[in-house]
Amino acid sequence: MSDEILHRREAGVSWIILNRPEAMNAVTWDQRERVIALLAEASADPGVRAVVITATGKGFCAGADLRGSPSTPAGDRVAGDVARMIRLGAQRLITAVLDCEKPVIAAVNGTAAGIGAHLALACDLVIAAEEARFIEVFVRRGLVPDGGGAYLLPRLLGPQKAKELMFFGDAVPAAEAARLGLVNKVVPADGLEAAARAWAERLAQGPTRALALTKQLVNASLDGDRATALAAEATAQELNMTTADANEGVASFVERRTPKYVGR
Repeated sequence: MSDEILHRREAGVSWIILNRPEAMNAVTWDQRERVIALLAEASADPGVRAVVITATGKGFCAGADLRGSPSTPAGDRVAGDVARMIRLGAQRLITAVLDCEKPVIAAVNGTAAGIGAHLALACDLVIAAEEARFIEVFVRRGLVPDGGGAYLLPRLLGPQKAKELMFFGDAVPAAEAARLGLVNKVVPADGLEAAARAWAERLAQGPTRALALTKQLVNASLDGDRATALAAEATAQELNMTTADANEGVASFVERRTPKYVGR
């Protein structure tokens, strides 16, 4: 399985690369576990200051490949088995992206379908190749969206448009996804890695803890009331002011120079 997830670290950026191009990078149970572990490592490692998730071949991720998953045969299944599989699998993967303490960029090279679409949309920033497509494929199989889809899409699009995508399962081309706000930037395929690297390395030179706290604030703001959001904001700023980067940022402003952040 080691070559089914490629991993490298460059200039403070952890690159996580799905590498099953023959299967359009449909993700197996083992691959999910590896990605989850790499995201946890990125959170804990002060040397990692940004993450990129991308893939090889023509597809970003065609969804879940259940053929390699530990599951109970249909005839032996009891109530709770499917829910447990989703909770321990797809939901853990999406939660790992949302909870990663470093900014996560999706560099979407091709089709992102089902859990693959949700993997991309859970990231903090999304850059897509012109050929990329996003598909809420579940309805085509008679399934309910899982992997956090019904949580993510209404927050990105509003409920009406989210229902349209989920009810019909139509492919959304990269340009349309950008117009809808699902994608930050669309680039030619041969420029995707360079565009992701430019953003990731820029983030890796930023105030890492401030970015982590900002990510937490934005994600939590969609689920709470105003008082809760403002209290969390004040607490985050209090915590952030104990970091070396916050002190450097203020000092550089006073001294009229470019700040040099170290990620601590």
